[in-house]
Amino acid sequence: MSVLSKYVDRFAETCEQNGLTKHAFSYALITSAIVALTVKVTIPYVKSSPSKPFTSIQSSNGCMGSLTPSGTDGSEEDLKLAEAEKLLVAQQLKKKTDKHSIEPGLNNEFLKQLGMLVKIMIPKTLCYETGLLSVHTFCLISRTFLSIYVAALEGALVKFIVRKDVKQFAYVLLKWFGIAIPATFINSMIRFLESKLALSFRTRLVRHSYRLYFKNQNYYRVSNLDGRIENADHRLTEDISVFASSVAHLYSSLTKPCFDLMLIGLALMRSSRKMKANILTGPALSVSVILLTAHILRIVSPKFGLLVSEEANRYGYLRHIHSRIITNAEEIAFYGGHKVEMQQLRQAYNRLVNQMNNIFSQKLWFIMLEQFFMKYVWSGTGMIMVSLPILTGSDAGESSLSRDPVRNESSVSERTQYLTTARNLLGSAADAIERLMSSYKEIVALAGYTSRVAGMMDVFEETAQGVYSKATVAENNQKSGIIEFCNGKPIAKGRIIYTDDPDNMSITLKSVPVVTPNCDIVVPNLTLCIQPGVHLLITGPNGCGKSSLFRILSGLWPIYAGELHIPRPIEGVPCMFYIPQRPYMSIGSLCDQIIYPDTRDDMKRKDITENQLRNILKMVHLEHIAQRDSFDVVRDWKDILSGGEKQRMAVARLFYHKYVLHFLFILFIYCFILRYIRPRYALLDECTSAVSIDVESSIYEIAKSMGITLLTITHRPTLWKYHTHILEFDGLGSWRFRKMDDNEQQKKQFLE
Repeated sequence: MSVLSKYVDRFAETCEQNGLTKHAFSYALITSAIVALTVKVTIPYVKSSPSKPFTSIQSSNGCMGSLTPSGTDGSEEDLKLAEAEKLLVAQQLKKKTDKHSIEPGLNNEFLKQLGMLVKIMIPKTLCYETGLLSVHTFCLISRTFLSIYVAALEGALVKFIVRKDVKQFAYVLLKWFGIAIPATFINSMIRFLESKLALSFRTRLVRHSYRLYFKNQNYYRVSNLDGRIENADHRLTEDISVFASSVAHLYSSLTKPCFDLMLIGLALMRSSRKMKANILTGPALSVSVILLTAHILRIVSPKFGLLVSEEANRYGYLRHIHSRIITNAEEIAFYGGHKVEMQQLRQAYNRLVNQMNNIFSQKLWFIMLEQFFMKYVWSGTGMIMVSLPILTGSDAGESSLSRDPVRNESSVSERTQYLTTARNLLGSAADAIERLMSSYKEIVALAGYTSRVAGMMDVFEETAQGVYSKATVAENNQKSGIIEFCNGKPIAKGRIIYTDDPDNMSITLKSVPVVTPNCDIVVPNLTLCIQPGVHLLITGPNGCGKSSLFRILSGLWPIYAGELHIPRPIEGVPCMFYIPQRPYMSIGSLCDQIIYPDTRDDMKRKDITENQLRNILKMVHLEHIAQRDSFDVVRDWKDILSGGEKQRMAVARLFYHKYVLHFLFILFIYCFILRYIRPRYALLDECTSAVSIDVESSIYEIAKSMGITLLTITHRPTLWKYHTHILEFDGLGSWRFRKMDDNEQQKKQFLE
C-alpha cells in the first residue's frame, strides 16, 4: 500500500503541475471508485432483465466469460472445453431451478439444519463439549477485561509522561509488562480451545455420519440407488472438517466481539461521566452509523453461501475424477484413454477455476466497500465520539484552573489520559464491530457447508428407510402400474418376509419385478421357488437381469412389488453368500483375506487354527501362497494376486464359513444352532471365469459336498452338470424356470 501511495502522490504532483489541484484529483479518484462500484452493483440487475434471456444465463454463471485459466495455451481445444463447461453449468442451474431448491443462506432452513447439527455436536447439557465451551467463554471474557485494563494502563502511562513523573511512569510500565504474561497465555489458550472445539465437533459429526453411512448398507445405496450425493467421501471428510472448524471459529468471532462491545461501552460511558459529559450522545451516534452501514452492506452483499457451496461441489467432483483415474488406471492404460481422461480433468478443473474467479471478483468490490465503511466512516465517527466529552464537558472550576498552573497541568494530563484510554478502547471496539461485520460473510459461507453436511445426513436417513431419488426412465413405466411414484420418488411396495421355520429354508419370489435403480423394468414379473439342493443355473444375454436378481436376493435393491421369502439371518449372518466376478481384497494380512468379513477375534472365538486355514487354501489350490507368505504378512493383495487367484480366494471365504460350521458340528451343543447360521446358498456371479476348468470342477464338487445350494451365472457349458434346474431370461422381459434334463447336465461330455 505504501508503494502504491507513492505512485499516487507522484501522479497527483504531475497533475498539479499541469493545472489540476490535489483536491480536484482526490475528488475525481473517489468519484471514479464510487461510479465503478455503482456500475458493478447495478449491472447484474440490468442483465437479469427478461428482455435478455441469453445474457441472463451468462450473468448467473458469474465469470463465465473467462474461458480458460491464464496458464492454459488458449488453443482450440481449450475453447471447446470452455464452451462445454458453459453448457454443463447452465444445465446444472436449470436443474436447480426446476427442483425449486432453497439456496444456502441466512434463512429458516439454515437455522433448522444448524440446530440439528448442533444437537449432534453437543448431545447433552453436561458433556465434554460444554466443558470446553465454558472454559473457552471464560477465556474470552477474561481477554476483554485484560484489554480494558491494558487500555487504562496505557492511558496512565501517557498521563505520567505529560506530568514528567518518572517514578509513577516506571511503576505503571512494570505493571504493563506484568500483565503481558497472563494476556499472552489467554490469547494462546483461546486458539488452543478453538482447535479442541473444532476437533471435538468433527469427531461427533464423523461418528454420527459413519453410523448412518454403514446403516442398512447405506454405503451401497447412496452411490448406486440414490443420485443426490455424487461424492460422499468428500462430504464425509473435507466438508465435515471445514464445517466443524467454521462453527468453532464463528463462536469466538461472535462471542468475543459481543463481550468487547458490552464491557468497552460501559468503560467509555464511565470515562465520559468522569469528564462530566453526556453519556448517551456518543453511543447513539455510533449505533446509528453502525446500523446504517450494516444495512447497506447486507443489501449489496453477494450470495457467498451459494458461491461457496458450488465451489465445494466442483472441488469434490474434481477429486472424484482423480480417484476414478487412480482406481481404473490399468484399464485406462490398456485402452490408451489418457486423452479423454485428461480432457475430463481439465474440464473439471476449468469449472473450479471459473467458480473461484467468480468468488474473487465478487469479494473485490464488496471488500472495497466494507473497508471504506470500517476504516474511514467508523474512524471518523470514533473521533467525534472521543472529542464530544472534551468539547462538551462542563468544568465548574475552569476559570480558577486557568490561574493555577499546577492544577491546569493536572487537568491537561487527565484529558490526555482520557483521550488515550478512549482511543484505545474505541480501537478495540472498532475491531470488535469489524469482526462482527466480517462474521456475516463467515455465517453465509457456513450456510453453504451446513447445507452440504445436513443434506448428506438427510440423504443417509432417507436411503436407510428405502427412500431414493435418482434420474429415472420410468415415464412409460408409470403407465404399466408396476412402479408407483410419490413426489417424483419411486415407492418400494414389495415386502421381504423372513422365515423362521428350520424345515422351510427355501427362497421364494412371488410376482417380484426386476427393476434397476433408475426404474428401468428388466423383468416385469418373476415367480419361482428355490429349495435347498435345487442347484440353479441362470442364463441369458447381457442386461437381461441375471446379476440384478442376485442384488434383489441379497437385499441390495428394493422390491417395488410382490414378496420375497428368505430365511432370517441369525446374528447378522445371511443364509446366502455372494461371490462376484471381481472379488474384493480387503486391507490386511493373508488370514484377513480368508476369514473376511470375520475379524481375528471372531476367528479366535470359533477356535479356528492356521492348520485349518491351510486346509481351506488347499481346497482352492492356493496352498503355495501360505508356503510363500505367513498368515500374518500384510500385503497389497489386490495387486499381488492374479485374477484367478483372487477368484479362488473369494471361494476360500465361502469354504471358511462352511468349514467353521463343519468343525463346530462335532460339538453337540451347537448342532441346533448351526441349522440356522450356516450359509446354505452360494450366489456365484461368474466367480470362476478366470479359473482353469480342472480347478473349477474341483471347487464345485467340494461346494456341493458341503451341502451348499448353488445359484450360478456362467457362460461355461462345463458347469451345467453341477446344476439341476435352469432359469432362462430372453432379454425382453420374459423368463423360463424348469428342471434340466439328463442331456443338458451331460453337455460337457458332448462338447468333449
